[in-house]
Amino acid sequence: MEKNMGDSDRIFRLAAGVAIIIIGLLAKSWWGLLGLPLVITAWLAHCPAYRPLGMNTCKFDKK
Repeated sequence: MEKNMGDSDRIFRLAAGVAIIIIGLLAKSWWGLLGLPLVITAWLAHCPAYRPLGMNTCKFDKK
């Protein structure tokens, strides 16, 4: 899988995903599961929705 997410994108997704999961646990609600895709995409550094949109936030060093 090709990485298509930059560091700032990954940090934001990870923070938002963890926050949603924690809020879901505190509220004892299954809505916290909505944070899992954010955490998983941050961990993999790949967002499947970026490909059809033609987006790429990953910066490569060009030598």
